[in-house]
Amino acid sequence: MALTPLEHDRRYGELDQVLRAYAGQPADDTEEKPSRALTAYLRHTWHTRPWALAVAESQLREYARNPPGRLRVRLGEFYALPDVGLPDGELLDWLTVLADHVRHSVEEGLAPPPAVPATHWEWNARFPELGQLLGGWFSQDMPDEFEDHDAAVDDYRATTDPHLVARTVGELRELLALKLDEPAYALAVAELGMEVDPPAPYAPGGWLALLAGRLER
Repeated sequence: MALTPLEHDRRYGELDQVLRAYAGQPADDTEEKPSRALTAYLRHTWHTRPWALAVAESQLREYARNPPGRLRVRLGEFYALPDVGLPDGELLDWLTVLADHVRHSVEEGLAPPPAVPATHWEWNARFPELGQLLGGWFSQDMPDEFEDHDAAVDDYRATTDPHLVARTVGELRELLALKLDEPAYALAVAELGMEVDPPAPYAPGGWLALLAGRLER
């Protein structure tokens, strides 16, 4: 039988978070230098859940030392590593390299400095509620579902718990505080799931500021 959610999280929950950070990113970690993906994971986790780093190190190392055997595979009681573009014969050594980098980061207190998110995973980990809004209400289907952008915003406010709306406003303010240029804001909203252009005459940054103001009312 497959792992229960509790068993999955206990054995592999943080390992899964680390590997999700590699979506769309190369697994090019070396013993000397962590990859862009692992650096993004370390930066965000140091800031939000520093205690989880020790869990990640333990789960990465345990999987590398004791990968699932044939019985567990046959029963479905294992975590299937996602495809990160490495040959099967290199995966376990790679996991050990990741564990070593996480351990070094924790033991030496080497947290990556604050920065603009560098990967798709980091954008969505840092701005989860904003990602829900942009990906859910401003997908390519938005013109078929709503009369315009304002109608989509009104629907979001009417159907979303006020506490979550408040979190979205906070994430909007945090994103605007990065003071990016317009191409960077265009990248940000795309990474967070927006598939339509902002309403004329607004550029992405200006529309995000307008959106924050509307949601605060």
